[in-house]
Amino acid sequence: MNDASEPLIDLVEAARHERVVVVGGGIAGLVAALEFAKVGILVTVLEASDRLGGVAQGAEVGGVHVDLGPEGYSTKGGAVRALVDELGLGNAVASPDADAVWLAGPAGVVRQPAENVLGIPENPWDESVRRIIGWSGTWRAYLDRVRPPLTIGQQRSLGHLVRTRMGDRVLDRLVAPASLGAFAIHPDDVDVSVVAPGLSAALTRTGSLSGAVAQVRGARAAERSGAPFEGIEGGMPRLVAALAQRLRELGARIETGSPVTSLERLPDGRWEVQVDSSDDERVVDAADLAAADIVVVATPEADARRLLAPHASGIALDSERQTLLETITLVLASPELADAPRRTVVYPLPGASRAAIVTDLTAKWAWLRAAAGDGVQVVRLSFGGPGGMPATAALDDSEAAELAVAEASTLLGVALSPADLRGFRRDRYSQPRPGSALGQPEDAAAVRADIAAVNGLVAVGAWLAGTGLAQVVPDATAEADRVRRSALWGQATSAADQLRDE
Repeated sequence: MNDASEPLIDLVEAARHERVVVVGGGIAGLVAALEFAKVGILVTVLEASDRLGGVAQGAEVGGVHVDLGPEGYSTKGGAVRALVDELGLGNAVASPDADAVWLAGPAGVVRQPAENVLGIPENPWDESVRRIIGWSGTWRAYLDRVRPPLTIGQQRSLGHLVRTRMGDRVLDRLVAPASLGAFAIHPDDVDVSVVAPGLSAALTRTGSLSGAVAQVRGARAAERSGAPFEGIEGGMPRLVAALAQRLRELGARIETGSPVTSLERLPDGRWEVQVDSSDDERVVDAADLAAADIVVVATPEADARRLLAPHASGIALDSERQTLLETITLVLASPELADAPRRTVVYPLPGASRAAIVTDLTAKWAWLRAAAGDGVQVVRLSFGGPGGMPATAALDDSEAAELAVAEASTLLGVALSPADLRGFRRDRYSQPRPGSALGQPEDAAAVRADIAAVNGLVAVGAWLAGTGLAQVVPDATAEADRVRRSALWGQATSAADQLRDE
């Protein structure tokens, strides 16, 4: 036999003898599972609920199949698009219809000024800015030009930076709406270095925050290629289905309705995954669970901490910081809304609405517009934010739907009534602390360090990677690859390196 083939044969054999159990069948868990399965490692995915995908789910509402979770993904970094292409969904990729973000307040519904970074205006004297922040706000923002610049890294809080440089009106009327609406976090708690890398350095170079915005915008324009956001025709559950299909083709086993109650370390260093056995109809091969070489915990934060805490000393059970949100999806038949200007995303100014954001999904996605049919609109509202309960929390379903219709009417600037409603769907979920929150990168790194010290254990998901598929997918890929490499060749020179050398 050719000696050059021996390292490859060793790798194949090592992969065939590894067993991996992935706890959690959301996007993060399925992506991690795929990284193991594609090299021949035996994988079992255990999902507690009766479906895969986590927050990436869809349902029929008022006769229209709609996304209930994320309806797309940021193209930043290219990881999600690469996965979409790998799974054969490249031909189904859709870009949203181009439209500006809108802001709703006492003056009505107006476009967000186009020349901005995180809502921070490049030119506070521009009419589109002045009509939102007023003359006093504009003059206060102008003081940014005459204040001394900050040194690099001096101010990490986005809210504090904007408030001290440009004043409260810029913060409250231009920056806060998107931060609260899209990420359920106040700008005071947002880390500038995470959400806008280079902004502080540009401020030091240019001498003003507005000058820094201009410089960052110019750099982004030079780097940008293609749409910044994409979706999949038919909805994001197609991505979940494609992941599951590919895993099964590679020999992975996927079990839904299989809640994991605990992880136990065996004397030989492997893992026993204990599953709730109350469901007699569920059959999981004991060999898959009693001798796992690697366990990937890909559950929501509370369950992840419960499973990890007995084995990773630094994992606290009471350290999770979640924001309770409710979304209400409305399917409407409203001639007034059909004839109104398309406003795909509207953020209310703080205090102007009980909803945090409204998205007109049929205005945003041509494929959904075609599927819904003439005269039918799909609108989704989110309720809730930092430090409080959603305004819908104490309402019954009919009351919540009525409130949602009223809020949509205000935010979209169109007269809507419950009589326009063809159907609605109400969903509640906990959003983990965003990766842009002050201190979150350090906290996640500390958790990861504690887990990495435990052989054969790894955790993935939004509570560590940050919210959004553009964060979750590359993180799950990288963490799975790290543990996979360790399992196959440990600290020794890798067989792949040997092959390259030869």
